Amino acid sequence: MASSVRKVLITTRLFDDAAARFLAAHDCEAVPCGLPPDALDTPIPDAELHALLDGARGWIVGMRNVTRDVLAAHPQLTVIARRGVGYDQVDVAAARDLGRVVTIASGANDPAVADHTLALILAVLRRLRESTAAISAGSWKVLSGADLTGKTVGLVGFGRIGRAVARRLAGFEGRVLVATRTPDPAFPGVSYVALPDLLAQSDVVSLHAPLGPETEHVIDAAALGAMKPGAIVVNTSRGGLVDDRALLAALQAGHIGGAGLDVFEAERDPALQGIADALAARPDVVATAHAAGSSREALARGNLISAQCVVAALDGLPFPAGCLIADGR
Repeated sequence: MASSVRKVLITTRLFDDAAARFLAAHDCEAVPCGLPPDALDTPIPDAELHALLDGARGWIVGMRNVTRDVLAAHPQLTVIARRGVGYDQVDVAAARDLGRVVTIASGANDPAVADHTLALILAVLRRLRESTAAISAGSWKVLSGADLTGKTVGLVGFGRIGRAVARRLAGFEGRVLVATRTPDPAFPGVSYVALPDLLAQSDVVSLHAPLGPETEHVIDAAALGAMKPGAIVVNTSRGGLVDDRALLAALQAGHIGGAGLDVFEAERDPALQGIADALAARPDVVATAHAAGSSREALARGNLISAQCVVAALDGLPFPAGCLIADGR
């Protein structure tokens, strides 16, 4: 590699040629980490990661933890670009302290996650998993599900994805309740309420908040107990917003009617993998493996936005809107 070409380590799944070409056109070389194309980067050992980051000016990262130790060991690493919108696995304070840039791929997966949220809501309400399992076992008995039309859906959090879900719900002729610290008075067709009111009134509770100290276990045993009997929970945001152990207990007790889960606490705490397995095995749960933002279109958008963020950081150009999280330069 010529000395004028900047190395950019790629540890995301399914990084595509278009994004690599964008980097090449701006004197950067996309260097893959050697994992299979569909493999997550979380299990890369520290020693291997340090070798991969040797000489890298940029790092387009998937789900791998970005720690202070990793950043301190690679002073030439200028920019860490998350291909996604969550950045709880990045030590942002350390990046700022050490003079680095942290970005996200703002807006890349909004449509995909909103679509996936509606898919999970409908799949749980209409008992699609149970119906498929019954037919596969030779039973063609009709299982009665529930309509989404006319129902009350509560959205906890109202950022870009929450608003995209609300727009999709407009065609179902129901009520959309929103609990958020930052209401948008100009947004049509929603009612802003306190969380206890949302829990008491909603047939569906869908999570669209970032994970942090104030939102961890926002849906805990008490919140689940305050929900309407038979209501369903959908989480396409972050494991940890829902107390998975409490959700399993509420489902086992029959108080909660079902759940659509794309994220689990076990992603951050392997000790809870048994709880995640028990939830995913239930017939009233539709589970996916943190796949809501992984449509082909969303991944391509995220790849390109991440590449644009790397070039912006290295060349002193403006960042794509909403992407800059920390700039310690």
